[in-house]
Amino acid sequence: MPFLDLPPQMQERVVCSITAAVKYEVPANIVLAVAEQEAGKPGQWVENTNGTQDVGPMQFNTAYLAELRKYGITAKDVAQGGCYSYDLAAWRLRGHLRNDQGDIWTRAANYHSRTPQYNAVYRASLIKRAGKWENWLVARFPTFDATQPGSKPTVAAVAAADATPGAGQGATATAIAAPAVEPATQPVRVVKTSMPVRHYNTAAAAALAAVFAPATLKQGVSNGTALAREP
Repeated sequence: MPFLDLPPQMQERVVCSITAAVKYEVPANIVLAVAEQEAGKPGQWVENTNGTQDVGPMQFNTAYLAELRKYGITAKDVAQGGCYSYDLAAWRLRGHLRNDQGDIWTRAANYHSRTPQYNAVYRASLIKRAGKWENWLVARFPTFDATQPGSKPTVAAVAAADATPGAGQGATATAIAAPAVEPATQPVRVVKTSMPVRHYNTAAAAALAAVFAPATLKQGVSNGTALAREP
């Protein structure tokens, strides 16, 4: 098992981050870097000065729940343990990488803030953490560089963004943002549970994947997990 060298408290974070990265076709080292940077805990709520809250293991900002509320997804779902909050974070990162302006690291750092001075600090830390996770992933999984055109393999692999200085960035939008067929169906409503905070809300995860995850992955076929590398 490639996770046994990690401290027990990190294993869920790593497994959930990689799983979410594959599901939403986001570079795995970016999801891992954001997860490490946020370092939230199940049930954790952090008040922000703008009136929003950062919730759960991935410190998911409640402002992003507005468009998900119609699917029955609430802050309580995000606050719980398990992999669901990582799915939400990967969905949100996918949106930033596909739709925002700037290089891949600026777009990823929009997870934290679009305000330039805050984005720049988060971006610098994200690159360092992503470089570390890139090395960890390469040592344990087949990988490919998501920032290079035509690099996607035909076999399952882990993709990441290149965090090494000097690597090209021109193809990042093509590699990361090439849209899968967007499903037209709406997700089922989340089934509320009374399970403890460590419970994984399967219905909520399925609801999110049904409307946002790439269609090929919903069918259980994975084309690989990507790495992002620093330009």
